[in-house]
Amino acid sequence: MHRGVYAVGHAALSDHGHCLAAVLACGRGAVLSHASAAWLWGLLPSCPRAVHVTVPSRGNRHVGLELHHSRTLARAEWGRMKRIPVTALARTLLDLAATQPPRGLWNAVERTERLGRLDMIELDAVLQRRKGDRGAARLRQALEIHRDPVFSRARSERLFLALCKRAQIPQPRINSWVGRFEIDAYWETERFAVEVDGWETHRTRKAFENDRLRQEEMKLAGIDSIRVSARRIERAPMQVGRRLSILLARRRIELGLPA
Repeated sequence: MHRGVYAVGHAALSDHGHCLAAVLACGRGAVLSHASAAWLWGLLPSCPRAVHVTVPSRGNRHVGLELHHSRTLARAEWGRMKRIPVTALARTLLDLAATQPPRGLWNAVERTERLGRLDMIELDAVLQRRKGDRGAARLRQALEIHRDPVFSRARSERLFLALCKRAQIPQPRINSWVGRFEIDAYWETERFAVEVDGWETHRTRKAFENDRLRQEEMKLAGIDSIRVSARRIERAPMQVGRRLSILLARRRIELGLPA
């Protein structure tokens, strides 16, 4: 397969076999990396034709391999998967940030989250060690939306009321009961509600189903509603306020209320 690396008894190797052969050919300290590591971790649908390997020092070229050099690959940044030495998932994402277009990086981060492997502590540790590396800023930006905002219910209420005041919207009732519904923010005259969503409380299958059933039941009860994420209230309050003002105005027209 490569100098000093042989397929014994057959020549039809799987993608895993080609990856292992490539790492073995590159010698001590070599690990599968970049797009090839992303495929092994399940972040990409197919294995790249040219296998990517990171090596600790510059050496001879290998036909069919994409070599990368890193003299300071920390022990926490690599391990083994299916017998193949490979960069850790966090380091793999950093390498992708340096070599993939933005959409490819975002897709890889989203896939990591869907697999339940998005470890922000590990990622932050890699970013701290590698803060000057190419791709670090892009990875930090791609991870931003996946970070939980520092948000308590009391804080979200204060921020929401503040954005209503800035947008010159009448103050709603907060955390009030309307029939059997406890509503985060409610305008009684317009029969219009805003539900404030935090990711942690809405990421399960049960919560997903309940959210949609609740919105359907509110609609049947004559209450129009929208859902706004806690993150948007904190990070884009002016946009939320403008859109909320438009929706309330439309609702008053629908109900034949004075403007």
